[in-house]
Amino acid sequence: MSIKPADIRNMTQEEIENKVITLKEEVFKLRFEKRTGRIEKPHKIKEAKKDIARCLTILREKENDKK
Repeated sequence: MSIKPADIRNMTQEEIENKVITLKEEVFKLRFEKRTGRIEKPHKIKEAKKDIARCLTILREKENDKK
């Protein structure tokens, strides 16, 4: 399940950064599973990448609002 932008906006900057790190680790694990042929839900890779993009976009918005 993907993260909703409203939920991300309610997070602090540190929480968003930590979420990005965990999502990147998840993408790495999923890609590894894909290579070994053990992945059950390949669409999870795409969802995780989109969640990373959402988090980074909202993080950038928060940085621009401070300026």
